[in-house]
Amino acid sequence: MRKWSFVTGLFVLAAAAVGAQQTGFSRTVLQQVDISVPGREAVTARAEFSAVGASVGRHTHFGEEVGYVQEGTLAVEIDGVTKTVKAGEAFIIPNGKPHNATNAGPGKASIVVTYIVEKGKPLATPVK
Repeated sequence: MRKWSFVTGLFVLAAAAVGAQQTGFSRTVLQQVDISVPGREAVTARAEFSAVGASVGRHTHFGEEVGYVQEGTLAVEIDGVTKTVKAGEAFIIPNGKPHNATNAGPGKASIVVTYIVEKGKPLATPVK
């Protein structure tokens, strides 16, 4: 009986996590490597915003995020201040700062980002 409850609980949690994912946003990790700073790693990823208005949702990282917009236009909000970042431009998100990125259109948007983060911590943590 306990096994069934545990397995059922895991299934419910997994279903809730899938339902909570943002539509129109995806992140693909390209590499994850140790760096010379003890306890830190570099994670390089490509993120895509497939539709105008697609958003990653407010979140934080356990380190810095350094990004480059490959395609499209993003509205990047940090601590209530929004900056428009277009293809060919770069941005940085300071350690622990709540932020969000939204596709400001007119088409899809994509970025390449490198996170310099604490090893063993989640890459992104949602903010309520």
